[in-house]
Amino acid sequence: MGCTLFVIRHAESEWNPIGRYQGLLNPDLSERGKKQALLLAEELKDKGIELIYTSPLLRTKRTAEVLARVLGVPLVEDERVVEIDHGVWSGKLVEEVKREYPQMFETWIREPWKVDFPGGENLQKVYERVKEFLEEVKKKHEGQTVAVVSHTVPIRALYCAALGLPIEYFWSFGCDNASYSIVKFEEDRTTLHKLNVTCHLERAGLYEEAHRAL
Repeated sequence: MGCTLFVIRHAESEWNPIGRYQGLLNPDLSERGKKQALLLAEELKDKGIELIYTSPLLRTKRTAEVLARVLGVPLVEDERVVEIDHGVWSGKLVEEVKREYPQMFETWIREPWKVDFPGGENLQKVYERVKEFLEEVKKKHEGQTVAVVSHTVPIRALYCAALGLPIEYFWSFGCDNASYSIVKFEEDRTTLHKLNVTCHLERAGLYEEAHRAL
């Protein structure tokens, strides 16, 4: 019978438009992000979602709270889908990171699985925790449709884990603010049915493409 998972990136935060690494820091949604969350909720209202998991950080939780209220479904926090801890990069602008950590930044863009953030964590650790989350979701929600509101790094790692791809494919998936994707887990296969859907934002003129380094 399987399980259907809607994978949602949080709406735009105050730091997304200026290209600031957030990690485990806690900026709120921007004014545009609040509007994006409402549009996303309306888009998902009739999709049969029965429960929403969310990272506990403010930008994800605020997005998930709007969805849960409009959809009328329960909300569950889960630390396993929290953003990667960027360590010393946290709170810095992309341009500052390029200047202060040029070699590490280049590795993050080309071979992110080789980066171990000083004072933070690495991509392999994120991959392991989201894979554990997925296995639990598949067991607990057989025959159901659920959603998870997370961040760009765990979401991309989640796709690799779900599809059985090496983490080297990390940058291969689009992941814009307030986008949703659909992953279907069946007995004999896992399929990515939709990826990075943003038409609900584009119609309202509220789409902003994600920064390629974040």
